[in-house]
Amino acid sequence: MKSFFSHIYLDRNYPYWIGGGVVLFLVSFFVEFLRIPSFLYVGLLVTLAGIEAYVLFFTGKVTASRQCPERLSNGDENPIGLTVHSDYRVALHAEVYDEMPFAFQKRDFKIDTTLLPGQTVELGYSIRPVERGEYQFGHVQVLVRGPLRLLARRFSCKNPVTVPVYPSFIQMRKYQLMTVANRFAEIGMRKTRRLGHTSEFEQIKEYVQGDDYRTVNWKATGRKGHLMVNQFRDERAQNIYCLIDKSRSMIMPFEGMTLLDYAINATLVLSNTALLKHDKAGICTFAEQIHQFVPAQRTPAQMRLILETLYNQTSRFMESDYEKLYTYLRRTLSHRCMLVLFTNFETLSGMERQWPALARLAKQHLLVVIFFENTELRTLTTRDDEDIEDIYIKGIGEQFGFEKRRIVLEMERHGIHVVLTPPENLTVSALNKYLELKARGLI
Repeated sequence: MKSFFSHIYLDRNYPYWIGGGVVLFLVSFFVEFLRIPSFLYVGLLVTLAGIEAYVLFFTGKVTASRQCPERLSNGDENPIGLTVHSDYRVALHAEVYDEMPFAFQKRDFKIDTTLLPGQTVELGYSIRPVERGEYQFGHVQVLVRGPLRLLARRFSCKNPVTVPVYPSFIQMRKYQLMTVANRFAEIGMRKTRRLGHTSEFEQIKEYVQGDDYRTVNWKATGRKGHLMVNQFRDERAQNIYCLIDKSRSMIMPFEGMTLLDYAINATLVLSNTALLKHDKAGICTFAEQIHQFVPAQRTPAQMRLILETLYNQTSRFMESDYEKLYTYLRRTLSHRCMLVLFTNFETLSGMERQWPALARLAKQHLLVVIFFENTELRTLTTRDDEDIEDIYIKGIGEQFGFEKRRIVLEMERHGIHVVLTPPENLTVSALNKYLELKARGLI
């Protein structure tokens, strides 16, 4: 009996039917011939409700299940499937409620559907997480309404599940397919022509049948008196390290995600692309100290190691110590590498405090600094001025934008490669710079 009353509800139309009966009773006090119809009306209403309660509780049931990926991709639309099956022999209207994780703050989410007798319905929706971590899904609740729309019954399908949210592996797979198919132009990536060979010179040797005539070394041929050719070997894999700044400058949000999460997603894509291009990929995360370091390798398990390492990264509320970063990399890296630094400088003075360490890194390695353009400032500087306050705000915004451009010019003047990009274009901009430097043979 307790289970019965805890799962039965009055339909939203039922109060209107009750209200009609109340009105009829009130009128019958003044119009006597309506007294019998009012009793008949109430009796019919109670009888129909009893019949519908019997249909809902004793002639069938509804089951539901959720199809959820083993892990969700941060910043992407992730599909969630729902399967609802009805054992009833009558058609019912159903409202399906999925208890989504608290992080999404969706308490009014529902899917309306009609369940035919013995039918199984496939439903679905998508969610876009903006933070890494574990997300707890609750139960799937199904509210079915009777054929007469007087009562409703709730079915609670208990299937809670905890799903981790990883860096954007959906984005990584998309770029991986484009790398294999060489279709980067479709997403706005520039195509840079590579000069010379895709392999390294090894030695000069005598020509033998089958050697490529295009590799003939005419100077050596003239000295020796017979054909000599240049011999090449496959280009040695280069070490590509993504350095991720986790300090307070990377906590700034953009479209729900922090700059750190944008950098992590771009690092995942760039590392995977480097491995597909036969380079070695590694990562280093830092703030006031070095937190994680994954040596650059090209092994089958490298991408999984990088993915698991990036999953556990969290922001720090400290200022980054670039001197410690330089000292650590000088002690750890034994030869020249490409360093892709994801950070954020808002002012020229902020960059100048880190300049000594950046300059020393640029002398020993190929350093690429990638930081973020403040798109909110662009909106402020392009809107119309309505009063003196708007003029002041616009002036401040233009000053910050000017500071960003000065940072770029100052770094480029000292031989550091710089990418200033909006957060939404970070991945494409980072890949463009990597492919450009690789094509120019600077790596």
